Amino acid sequence: GFFQSYAVEVDVKDASNATCLYAKWMMSFLIKYETNSSDYKNTTLNLSSSVTHNGSICGNDTQAALLAVQFGEGHSWSINFTKTNETYQGDFITFTYNTNDTAVFPDAKRKGPVTIVVKDTMRPVQLNNVFVCHNIDFFEAENVTQIFWNVTVQAFVQNGTISKKESRCRADAPTSAPTVPPTIANVTTASTTTLSPSPTTAPKPVENPETGNYSLKSGNKTCLLATVGLQLNVSQDKPLLVNINPKTTSADGTCGNTTATLKLNDGNSTLIGF
Repeated sequence: GFFQSYAVEVDVKDASNATCLYAKWMMSFLIKYETNSSDYKNTTLNLSSSVTHNGSICGNDTQAALLAVQFGEGHSWSINFTKTNETYQGDFITFTYNTNDTAVFPDAKRKGPVTIVVKDTMRPVQLNNVFVCHNIDFFEAENVTQIFWNVTVQAFVQNGTISKKESRCRADAPTSAPTVPPTIANVTTASTTTLSPSPTTAPKPVENPETGNYSLKSGNKTCLLATVGLQLNVSQDKPLLVNINPKTTSADGTCGNTTATLKLNDGNSTLIGF
């Protein structure tokens, strides 16, 4: 059930054959599509071993940089980066999947390419810094969940040399290890890693979880509110119950016109996405 996606590495050169845009990452897509019998199926689209990056461009002070990849039977993904003063950041992510790919979309009612555009939530990164995010991040829009992990990217590379300075995403701590990708069954509910019972002490009874208040803002307006107590029941050699402590848990996510995503991170490699 784990994603068997290939890692992608793209090194874009300028006219002098110097690196101007570099990225290495892993991604996968969960897609719900309508069949000819008018019901809906879930499918997973992973990257193939053969990926091209036609159309990628370096960018400059007045033009956005573009990282574009093509894979499989007519699928493509791209992100553009803009530069402002001394920082750069991702702007929009564009994903096109082709339902004519019958291996991925058997019996699809709609035939041909379908394009999804989402706003990237990447924070501004200092120029001459590499953006790194080992932990899972995902975007949901129009029946598509885009999932990313083990991301390394630098736009507007200076002097053709990839920087050794890193800017980590919020989900990464300095000692974070790469997160195990989620499965299709739990991507919209919960994914957990690095939770293990102590082998030397007997488990203590777990009290009811403390209720937390979580919120998201879109601009200066609150767009999502959640008041909830959360307890995870992890199936291992021995059952493990873990309460999520709202005092040490941070809330992140996005609000759209038709969907909203709330991501809770307890700082101990536990990420819950609603």
